[in-house]
Amino acid sequence: MSDLQSIVNRLFLEQPGISPSRQHRLYTLIKQAILDGRLTGGAALPSTRALAQELGIARNTAIHAYEQLLAEGFVVSNCSGTLVAPLQTNLPASAPSHDSAAALPPLSNRARRCAGGRLADDIVSPFKPGVPAVDVFPFHIWRRLMVRALQQVVPAELGYRHAAGEPELRQAIADYLRVSRGVRCSADQVIVTGGTQQSIELCARLLADPGDTAWIEDPGYQGARTALGLAGLQLMPIPIDDDGIAPREQDWWSGPPKVIYTSPSHQYPLGSVLALQRRLRLISKAKAHGSWILEDDYDSEFRHVGPPLAAMQGLVDDAPVVYLGTFSKSMFPGLRLGFFVLPPTLAERAITSLDAWVRTGHVPEQRALAAFIHEGHYSRHLRRMRQLYSKRQHALKLALHDAWPLPFTVLGGAGGMHLCVTLPPECSDQRVAARARQLGLRPSPLSSYTQGAQRHVNGLVLGYGNVGEQDMPARVRALASCLLPLEAAVETEYGALACDAD
Repeated sequence: MSDLQSIVNRLFLEQPGISPSRQHRLYTLIKQAILDGRLTGGAALPSTRALAQELGIARNTAIHAYEQLLAEGFVVSNCSGTLVAPLQTNLPASAPSHDSAAALPPLSNRARRCAGGRLADDIVSPFKPGVPAVDVFPFHIWRRLMVRALQQVVPAELGYRHAAGEPELRQAIADYLRVSRGVRCSADQVIVTGGTQQSIELCARLLADPGDTAWIEDPGYQGARTALGLAGLQLMPIPIDDDGIAPREQDWWSGPPKVIYTSPSHQYPLGSVLALQRRLRLISKAKAHGSWILEDDYDSEFRHVGPPLAAMQGLVDDAPVVYLGTFSKSMFPGLRLGFFVLPPTLAERAITSLDAWVRTGHVPEQRALAAFIHEGHYSRHLRRMRQLYSKRQHALKLALHDAWPLPFTVLGGAGGMHLCVTLPPECSDQRVAARARQLGLRPSPLSSYTQGAQRHVNGLVLGYGNVGEQDMPARVRALASCLLPLEAAVETEYGALACDAD
């Protein structure tokens, strides 16, 4: 009795807020004493009446604590009373500390490779690539459509839904793509997903087997690299030039791919546009080698030079192209909705497989989005954003011309929400980006988008979607301050901040 009393009394004093109720607190403290070995197997616990009197608590409190311990197997009850169950816990006698995590098995290799990536709480930081002007989004319309969608949902629709998505949204996406992007599709070919990265991984599972080769753009979208790698594909980087992805003839014969990932309308991050002749050749070669092309059309709605370019998917009959799209850039990232379009001969069979892999939901969001598209709000929003981003890009170029202290070249600019600015070799983009983070700015180092062993690019990827025109000069001046001085002192002072996104 005295051992238990000293344990409980001490812990009651040291940890008075361990749980909201007294009975649960008592249960927790006795359980921890058993796990720590302070109460050993076979030790007799006092009766609930005696324990209640000793601790000055209601007997029901002790009864409920003992009942919970008995139900979970920490104690046993017989004619002799309540005894501590014989357990082999092998747990340390001391309370766990932060350092005890070192004794746990490590993260997987794939998880460690992804560690240190982007953080959700930096999404509003200036120059963060891929972030739209969420403050300009018409939330009053979206809120109204969401309320209406929620009011129309019935209990029968709260279970797992069709793996391909809500029919209303699939139809709305198909209607929009046929008119605006030249995509050949019906609603039956549209698969709704949680975003482009999920679309890529699902396509990799549908179209390739672990160990197959996937070509990726180099430099290119890190999310595609991650998704294809998680699907077990062997990644082969293909260089990018001024006309987009540029595979050599020997690449086709030395390592023919099962999947080719490309962003032809606005290559990410360099901004080049895949030339028509090269698009047709890529499709022809893919047909000949049994390859699939994943066409990521992530921000083609925001083209600033000339008319919008038609999608590769609709260029020729029976093209082995899966078209990918997302609403994270055109609306807001928190929506977490994207889609891909399969060829009609594959769609029905693919949905059967998807049903085994995917559990969908978000019925109100999908129906609200369908209404947003069908009622014309989506097209009007895109027109406003296209004009806004064009002005912000122009403001960024002017500010760079006025404030940038080093020779530079701007890459891209035909569309989208970002530009690339080159840096001289002696000015590490990793360290500049690290210094910028200390100022609350989030440009991405261009070198982190490469997959090859030799880093052949050095610069900054500057997202201007979430930086206002009036703020642009001051933001660029702050970023420019991170470039100087270029002496060795920069490397010494900020070397610890350098990051590697590979």
